[in-house]
Amino acid sequence: MKLVAVGTVAFDSIETPFAKQEKVIGGAATYITLTASHFVDSSGLVSVVGEDFPTDFLAEMKSRGIDQEGLEIKKGEKSFFWSGKYHLDMNSRDTLVTDLNVLATFDPKVPASYTDAPVLLLGNLVPAVQSSVLDQFPTRPALVIMDTMNFWMDVAWDDLMAVIKRVDVLTINDEEARQMSKEHSLVKAAQKILKMGPKYLIIKKGEHGALLFHENQVFFAPALPLEEVVDPTGAGDTFAGGFAGYLAKTQNFSFENMKRAIIVGSAMASYTCEKFGPERLLEINQDDINKRVAEFVSLVNFDIELV
Repeated sequence: MKLVAVGTVAFDSIETPFAKQEKVIGGAATYITLTASHFVDSSGLVSVVGEDFPTDFLAEMKSRGIDQEGLEIKKGEKSFFWSGKYHLDMNSRDTLVTDLNVLATFDPKVPASYTDAPVLLLGNLVPAVQSSVLDQFPTRPALVIMDTMNFWMDVAWDDLMAVIKRVDVLTINDEEARQMSKEHSLVKAAQKILKMGPKYLIIKKGEHGALLFHENQVFFAPALPLEEVVDPTGAGDTFAGGFAGYLAKTQNFSFENMKRAIIVGSAMASYTCEKFGPERLLEINQDDINKRVAEFVSLVNFDIELV
């Protein structure tokens, strides 16, 4: 087992200014594991779904090396459901419906066969639940990556601070970084957040790319300018899956290799935006990924003569 992801497997209903799709497959752990499957041949999924979740999609995930011993299926219950509406700029959105359903009582159990995985990715969940997952590993994974959101900063600050101290990489967006640090400058925000415990901080800026911070080092990766963005819902989780999957494949957790992983994650996220749900992740192959990564390299590769 190269990687374990803990998070949601769910349904989304998505409305943009240009289209609408009902009951699309979604969830952080869905995007993370499907993306990572392009880089590692075995990963573990820790999540919960209801009896309504399609078994054919679970079979598709399993065919891609995503083990489901850690997936609980609750009979007679419904899967987590989220509905949102995007604004014209496709960067901001309004949540219309959040039905926790099976997620309301989710108590993740990590199978013993997962506990030797070198990479653990804690999806956006209640901070106390994220801590409980870490407690189930007899030996701490070599790399622990954590995602969170502003809601937990409002309602579970102490638990959030406790788990942040235990992780290697924290991923948040720019708005969340400013809220967590109470600093407007993202550089100052990063300095404060790194003092809270994580060794590395990734600040995601949507269509404006991502920043990686470690000690006094900073790296910026752009986002690929897309002619058309169909659905950005899973882009952040796809980014995390590409980042974690590349690191799990290479087993190199240095700052230099994380820079490469950021580019890979950004490339994968750009694919997700091209169709609703995780559909593009099921279509692309390694050649497609290599071409997209090369496009990213060309965005920032230039020669200059200093004067």
